[in-house]
Amino acid sequence: METPFHRWEDDGTLVLRLRVQPRASRNALGERFGDRIKLYLTSPPVDGKANAALVAYLAKAFGTPKSHVRIRRGELGREKDIEVVAPTRLPPEIPPRPPR
Repeated sequence: METPFHRWEDDGTLVLRLRVQPRASRNALGERFGDRIKLYLTSPPVDGKANAALVAYLAKAFGTPKSHVRIRRGELGREKDIEVVAPTRLPPEIPPRPPR
């Protein structure tokens, strides 16, 4: 059984485990990468530009304000743990929240 790249917390927060690929040709969620999912970003990893692009992309993809997307771990690396508070929609790469 594969380790999930995401989990739902009781308060409706989605936690994602990402492997970020900066300077890509497009902004997009990609394939599984071990226990993470790849996120391709066109921004370079300079002066926080990639992190800002990551927050903006995920906020738009999940239909939530940028203030609801937070980098929990990995601010300076490619492997990041991200929280998305109360997403209003899910990209096709993310399975829906299981019923309680």
